[in-house]
Amino acid sequence: MAKQWTLFERACADRGWERPGAFLAAFAQAAHLIGEPVTLTDRQFHRWCSPDPPRPRPKAWRVLHAMFGISPADLGFPPAPYGEINPCTFLITDQTEETDVNRRTFVTTAAGAAAGVAIGSLTPPEAVGTPHVQELRAGLRSLQTLGDAHGGSDVRPLAIRHLQRIHRIIETSRYPDTIGRQLRLLAGETANRCAYVHFDACDHETARHYWGEALTIGTTMQNDELKAQALAMLGFQANYEGRPRHARDLLGAAKKYAEAMKSSVLLSIIASREAHALSLLGDHLAARAELARAMRLMEHPQRGRPAPTWTAFYDRDELEHVQGLLYTETGQHQAAVSYFRSSLEHTAASYGRNRITSQITLAHSLVRAGDVDEGSAMAVAGLGQLHEVSSGRVRALVVALRNLLSSIDTVSARESTEALTEHLH
Repeated sequence: MAKQWTLFERACADRGWERPGAFLAAFAQAAHLIGEPVTLTDRQFHRWCSPDPPRPRPKAWRVLHAMFGISPADLGFPPAPYGEINPCTFLITDQTEETDVNRRTFVTTAAGAAAGVAIGSLTPPEAVGTPHVQELRAGLRSLQTLGDAHGGSDVRPLAIRHLQRIHRIIETSRYPDTIGRQLRLLAGETANRCAYVHFDACDHETARHYWGEALTIGTTMQNDELKAQALAMLGFQANYEGRPRHARDLLGAAKKYAEAMKSSVLLSIIASREAHALSLLGDHLAARAELARAMRLMEHPQRGRPAPTWTAFYDRDELEHVQGLLYTETGQHQAAVSYFRSSLEHTAASYGRNRITSQITLAHSLVRAGDVDEGSAMAVAGLGQLHEVSSGRVRALVVALRNLLSSIDTVSARESTEALTEHLH
């Protein structure tokens, strides 16, 4: 009888770590890079490979998270008690004393490790069951974690390969109808993720292609969540590209499906994006009213059905960011500063891309409000995190800020312009 590999064993084999010596060497390197003083023995490694592995201690848990890019719970280990382990420690790389080059190398290593879990064997299994679906879903979560922390540009090839694997399994494997439906819905969720990482990289045509694929799957599977997500994100993209009328049409269609789902969080996301579209159209009174509606919906986020997992990013910081955008559209930059500052303070550390987006946006508003020195300092302070984020949208914000500062003749503006120019090159 063929050996039944555990999720942990399969993940190790996919990375070339199936031998104890290879795994222990990789474990030691990851522990050093994230500053966790923890060692591992052959015996512990073999216990982790068992069908019922013990839960790793907190330090070892964080090293495993760093190596694979996903929570060890998704590798078959018992979940950690809530609050005992910070699952995102490996993403907060400024806790280490490594150089920028080493930190960037570590990000690449983590991405590669996650790819091993996300993609798995190149040969699809002949008979697919619930464990295979769970493994594929764990891979999708790892891609989302990496994208949220480090931006979409570097994650694009991993996301595409993960989607291709799901399609290959759908077309070449055996499974019951219930598993087939789960696989098709997972393909739609992964297509939405592929779209977002391409959007974040400013590859808008490719992003539209994948959102169209997700929308098609949602339509054929009669799944309101997939349709609502794709349309809400297409509306978000239309706002970003300066097409607010088209954004309102897309968001109106998304709202129809969201109302059927009765998710207050999803409805609030759509309302906040409608508010931005209205502001871009110059209807600032209606924009403020729509944003107020988005805020009211978030007063009781637990009402209705549970929020879709992809909406986990949405909280107070997002609403504050949109409020800042509305003030920016009316030229009230000093008022915008307070909201962007609050948004930055409330953005979780695990959302590295969103944090640096808020920081650069805040720096831009400070300069526009006349506080050139603080804006310049804010820009320079973000350079360390900029080395860890690969995002076309963030780069566009940095270019805009550099160009604004280059037009101002002060010592702080000149110094920050030079620092940002060096980063962009």
